[in-house]
Amino acid sequence: MIEIKSPQITDAPVISDLLASLGYPGTQPFIERRIEQLLAHRDAELLVAVDDGSILGVISLHFIPQIALAGDYCRISALCVSEEARNGGIGALLEEKAVELAKQRGCDRMEVHSHSRRVDAHRFYYRQGYVDSPKYLCKSLTD
Repeated sequence: MIEIKSPQITDAPVISDLLASLGYPGTQPFIERRIEQLLAHRDAELLVAVDDGSILGVISLHFIPQIALAGDYCRISALCVSEEARNGGIGALLEEKAVELAKQRGCDRMEVHSHSRRVDAHRFYYRQGYVDSPKYLCKSLTD
């Protein structure tokens, strides 16, 4: 039985490995601090999917109020399922829990940024009901 729950700091190595498989290597030096930060942040949620004590996936959410619109939105900042568990419905369970939490928080939409090279991820999000949105712009604040 898959359980969706908040992670523990001791889950940091597994979460770091999941992020590495998503293309974010090198999180080990700061992952514990980030987990603590997200678990304590009132407008963030960090969840893991666990089966028989093993973490199979992770999702990081941010709830963002909007000044110009009545409803807020929920942004998925990371969603990763272990390669062994992919195509087993784990991602859908995590995304469904995200939608549930977003609705509870008064959000009227979900948002996710997914790089153009992540074609498989795009297919997943389309199956979950996401549609393409206007251009996403980014500015680096480091040299």
